[in-house]
Amino acid sequence: MNPRELLLNSFQVALDAADPLKIVPAHLPSPPKGKTLVVGAGKAAAAMAQAVEAHWPAEANLEGIVITRYGHGLPTRKIEVIEAGHPLPDQHGELATRAILARVQALTANDLLLGLFSGGGSSLLSLPIAGISMEELKDITQQLLLCGASIQEINMVRKHLSAVLGGRLAAACRAPIHCLIISDVTGDDPTHIASGPCAPDPTTYADALAVIKQYAINVPPHVMNILQERSQHAGDETPKLGDPIFRNVQNRVIATAHQSLKAAEHFFRAHNISPLILGDTVTGEAQEVAKVYAALVREIRHYGNPFKPPVALISGGETTVTVKGRGRGGRNAEFLLSLAVVLDGQEQVYALACDTDGIDGTENNAGAILTPDSLSRARQLGLDLVALLNDNDAYTFFEQLDDLIITGPTRTNVNDYRVILVL
Repeated sequence: MNPRELLLNSFQVALDAADPLKIVPAHLPSPPKGKTLVVGAGKAAAAMAQAVEAHWPAEANLEGIVITRYGHGLPTRKIEVIEAGHPLPDQHGELATRAILARVQALTANDLLLGLFSGGGSSLLSLPIAGISMEELKDITQQLLLCGASIQEINMVRKHLSAVLGGRLAAACRAPIHCLIISDVTGDDPTHIASGPCAPDPTTYADALAVIKQYAINVPPHVMNILQERSQHAGDETPKLGDPIFRNVQNRVIATAHQSLKAAEHFFRAHNISPLILGDTVTGEAQEVAKVYAALVREIRHYGNPFKPPVALISGGETTVTVKGRGRGGRNAEFLLSLAVVLDGQEQVYALACDTDGIDGTENNAGAILTPDSLSRARQLGLDLVALLNDNDAYTFFEQLDDLIITGPTRTNVNDYRVILVL
């Protein structure tokens, strides 16, 4: 198997470890006396719903609504799948969320709320608090996504602009709640995944206001007034740990980045390549993370430390990109382009970086692949690597080389998957 095939096959192994159709059945609860209402949101929501339907007892009452990103839907029989906007919320998401909230509020103690949540749920499960419009929520979300804030910081704000996130969906429910969660955030804390609709929220309105100030987010004056007023009243806060509403709530994380990285580790070991997991919680600017990894590559290549080649450096997590240019490309392509610039073609290195949801940023690619001859081929095409990197235009670089990785929707999401193969 050649290096390119090794990288691509390892990515598929990582995806398989987070496939809802394979992992959901083992975590399903027993049906209640009454009905089971399935609700959910995220890029994996449709696949999770399909898995529930396939394994739910035929005689048990089952219904529901889940929201997923446009193009990520799947056919279902009892659970309605609605497609909506991501990464920016839209009216379809708002209407679907209103319908979910109404049905959750109608449940009784004899029923069960089965939640299916995954990455992307924060924007899909979108219902602004009173006094804030969907257009205002969309504009604030867009600014947050471009400013370089971490997903945890972004979610601090989104939770406090939402009528259902940050544990508020659980607060609206009288039935027991059982949530199955596919994690796309570092640390795998349910409060951060899809902004924790049924999880206690440790953050406050004051925290949300601090994020807005730190990143100079342009928020309309009346929205700022709403946030400031609510920060003065404890009764307006999102529910916290210890609140009685969580006594009958279970939040179970069933897929994580670490599980996918371990699957890739076993894959490389089976192919006689020493795997080294660098962590499933890697964060920071994509360009800066690439510089650190380049230094490790050189240590391995020149000194055989901490491993002698061949070595596969595997990592997950979620880097960020502070967008300053006008180019195209997500954090994974930017990571690879930065790695290429720093290594300057001097090392026998192959690398792959992809988002496990199949979408790197807002483009149609999951990520890209870097080979030892990428720089020489780029120069033959007249591509200026540094200029493209400064313009946040990694997509163009890999598109011209025909090295984009396009998977289409994977219908799962355990964050980024990166591997550097040092031969």
